[in-house]
Amino acid sequence: MLTNTQNISIKRDPASLDDKDFSFLREEGIRYIQELGGKLWTDYNTHDPGITMLEVLCYAITDLGNRIDQPIENLLSDPGKGIEGQFFPIQDILPAAPTNALDYRKLIIDLDGVKNCWIYPKSIPVYANLKLEQLSYSQDIQQGLSPGQKTQFNLRGLCTIVVDIEEDELSKALENQINKAYHAHRNLCEDLYEIRKVERHPISVCANIEVKPEADEELVHAHILEALENYLAPEPRFHSLTEMMDKGYRMDEIFEGPLLEHGFLDDEELAQSTLRTQVRLSDIIQLIMNIEGVTLIKEITLQGCEEGISRDASSWIMCIPAGMKPVLCSKTTLNYFKGVLPININQSKVQDYRRLIRQAKAEQALRIKEDLEPSFPKGQFLPIGDYISVQQNFPENYGLSDKGLPPHLGPERKAKTLQLKAYLLFFDQILASYFKQLEQVKSMLSVHASAGKTYTTQAVKGLKNIEKLLDPSLLNDEEQLYATVMSFLDDPIKRNNKILDHLISRFAENFGQYAFLMKFLYGNATDEVILEDKVNFLKNYPVLSRDRGQAFNYYHQPTANLWNSKNVSGLQRRIASLTGMPDFSRRNISNSPLEIYKYGPEGADSLYRWRLRNQNGNIVLSATTSYESHDLAGREFYFALLKILETDAEALEKARVAGIGAERQVESFHFHRSSTGKYSFDIINPEVEATSSADYIIAKQYHYFSDGEQVIEAALALISFVKKKFTEEGIFLVEHLLLKPMQEDAAYAAVSEETGETYEIGEFLGFCADDYPECNCIDPYSFRVSIILPGYTYRFANKDFRDYLENLIRQELPAHILAKVCWIGYRKGEEPEIKTEDVENTGTKSYKENQLVKFEKAYKEFLLERTKLDTLVDKPNKLQKYNKVLNTLIDSMAGLHSIYPTGKLYDCEDENEELTGKIILGKTNLGNL
Repeated sequence: MLTNTQNISIKRDPASLDDKDFSFLREEGIRYIQELGGKLWTDYNTHDPGITMLEVLCYAITDLGNRIDQPIENLLSDPGKGIEGQFFPIQDILPAAPTNALDYRKLIIDLDGVKNCWIYPKSIPVYANLKLEQLSYSQDIQQGLSPGQKTQFNLRGLCTIVVDIEEDELSKALENQINKAYHAHRNLCEDLYEIRKVERHPISVCANIEVKPEADEELVHAHILEALENYLAPEPRFHSLTEMMDKGYRMDEIFEGPLLEHGFLDDEELAQSTLRTQVRLSDIIQLIMNIEGVTLIKEITLQGCEEGISRDASSWIMCIPAGMKPVLCSKTTLNYFKGVLPININQSKVQDYRRLIRQAKAEQALRIKEDLEPSFPKGQFLPIGDYISVQQNFPENYGLSDKGLPPHLGPERKAKTLQLKAYLLFFDQILASYFKQLEQVKSMLSVHASAGKTYTTQAVKGLKNIEKLLDPSLLNDEEQLYATVMSFLDDPIKRNNKILDHLISRFAENFGQYAFLMKFLYGNATDEVILEDKVNFLKNYPVLSRDRGQAFNYYHQPTANLWNSKNVSGLQRRIASLTGMPDFSRRNISNSPLEIYKYGPEGADSLYRWRLRNQNGNIVLSATTSYESHDLAGREFYFALLKILETDAEALEKARVAGIGAERQVESFHFHRSSTGKYSFDIINPEVEATSSADYIIAKQYHYFSDGEQVIEAALALISFVKKKFTEEGIFLVEHLLLKPMQEDAAYAAVSEETGETYEIGEFLGFCADDYPECNCIDPYSFRVSIILPGYTYRFANKDFRDYLENLIRQELPAHILAKVCWIGYRKGEEPEIKTEDVENTGTKSYKENQLVKFEKAYKEFLLERTKLDTLVDKPNKLQKYNKVLNTLIDSMAGLHSIYPTGKLYDCEDENEELTGKIILGKTNLGNL
């Protein structure tokens, strides 16, 4: 139980400012001198040379302290850029994709031509026959069934958009614009059912109004009409950034939700701009009386315009049907008086005034658009890293400055001065490195940081005769100076991992569990692999965070945006980035750059070999021997891959400089020259000492190069390909709602009345009737997804990694969405043999089927047809081909099942038997779907 009730917090400014206090530094320095050398040195007076050195160094430290204490915008500024490159722009990192109805209203209202918008859920009833396990939009499917054999549910996730527009009719252009806006920001497992214009409910207001003698009656009339229209159908108003801040909103609250083009919409105002269910005469009276120039309402009535509607003049409240917008009809009459004299209104002049009022609103909207982004602190660029040697601050009699010693002094005095220069150069180099490191903070802690060196230094320049103390090359080559002075302190991979952990944690993200798991898979190469994953994750974080709940855009897309495309859901992007998948695009994952093939004569026992192709289709690595099983070949390939990942590219660069000679080993690469003088290389296992062992050479590149330079380039290209391009991994996400059959009319005919042609009906997804009594839920569509991954890859075949990835998927999915995870398939060309009964020959026959290839083909054809449909309810002749590809996709998904690595039972009595690939009863979990 916790007993500490004291609240502990971190100080905002933990600095002591002692680094800027010269007197404090001097006193501390003398105290250290007394502790360390008090028995030998007792004179601490100002004239003592040692105290002079102490004071000069203390002064240099105060200079460093003053630079550290500069405003943060100065420390992070770049010449001509300020600090804009150091942070994600606020308009990129704070806004989020639309998630709720208010967000979508904002998105649609932001479109030109839309005055207001409302989002309503659309429920479609689906009837279930539990006896036959069938679904239908028609209740006829349940005829003759007992209550326990039938049920029904409503499809959820569909919505209707109702818009209020200027024009009388909703044009195709505006409808298409709304469709594009919605589908570009569509939530996962949601879809647009229809778009329609709000229905109008006409009412009339009749009033006799007295105005001031000096009032412009046409202007008063124009303002009253504008006010009445805005009251009956409140139109949300856009605000500038300044206006929102004046309302008291914080910056994160202002930029919450989607980023709009025309300004910011206040959530409270937007929530109030709903369709009215009542029109109150008292509200209208108050509204008219607030118009400047109005003095009295002599008489006023509120009535309906349509025949059969009560026109009781004493009615103070008029009810409006749900979902309809009240509008003023032609029967509205407003009469004006000045005293007892009636006034005629010039309608043409009224329209001119209304145009001026709306023009003023348009000009205000333009001003709002100019005030939508906060200004970055400019910052003043300062040469923070510039360093002038402390030796320039010594009195001239020391001979350390540029002027040096007088010429009449002998060589002994000059030698002593040079010795003092060398002694002080130690302090100079430390201070110069501190100043340079301070200058590099802005790049090391930037969100756009790269995984480079984390320590830096600079040469101390401007000292006379310094070339007598240092190698001149160190003064002009900072890389060589770094290698000499700092490289032994720096571990770029380890330190950059810590820096990136800090930056990523600021976004409440964590790579800890992933890194721990990867240690078991990638060994010594883990830190470098994860470092690259962290860099990519941080650089893409605005998109990964903003779109985490978004679906892909299928509406009227070209083929290039549907296949071999990165137009995927936000979940797929996040999962790929959090697990280091290099390629999350929707593509044929089965087309792997790794090829495992049978090797040997026909009829012999199957042996397997592997070969790896690069992005151009060229073979870059091959097996050196044959393997008894498909799994053994794949395991050996990934072992070779691991050795390539563990190889340091810099070691190969050094070998390039030193030369290869006839033979050279660089970590896991063994270079050799043939008798013809050409070069090649093998991938070896450095842990095997005997070069004649069959386990020594893991893989070969059967290609020869004319010189050592070319073979090193080929090795570097292979490392680059393996680290950045090679992948067998990928992810498919199928939203079940998109697989819903289109024909919702119960009277839909499978035969065209015009041509007599038979149309194929779209099938429903299957369900299990046994689940109904237990969970009372058989809806296979609403808020459900299937996530399909290749189960044969190195990481995906590992049980622990599968468990981690399944948990990660469920954590990252929105809480209301249920996922089915399938680990399926084989690489293309590795289809397993399936035996089936041959009725004609009363025997059996064999054929080959690859589930992954079948699914990919069906899914691609489905997407290409789905994008052509305009609505969820389309004409039968337009659905003919679509229904065929839909049914094919459903059939391919029904046959998906997870694959698991082969294994055998572990012999508990054999202590020497390894656990790799073994199954231990009661200890091995095969997973769940």
